[in-house]
Amino acid sequence: MYWTLELATKLEDAPWPASKDELIDFAIRSGAPLEVIENLQEIEEEGEVFESIEDIWPDYPSKGDFLFNEDEY
Repeated sequence: MYWTLELATKLEDAPWPASKDELIDFAIRSGAPLEVIENLQEIEEEGEVFESIEDIWPDYPSKGDFLFNEDEY
């Protein structure tokens, strides 16, 4: 399983919490790249419900990880 920021952002609007099958269905319906679907299929936790992308990819950066000042925009 290989996640990148670009791939993981395809799941930001997923219907959290969600099971593996629900995430795969969402990825297919939303037109996510094949790599996203393949990554989700590789998840071994059958029947587990994931609360957010961090449950799948713990290194997913939060908005606080980015260095920018929102007041400037």
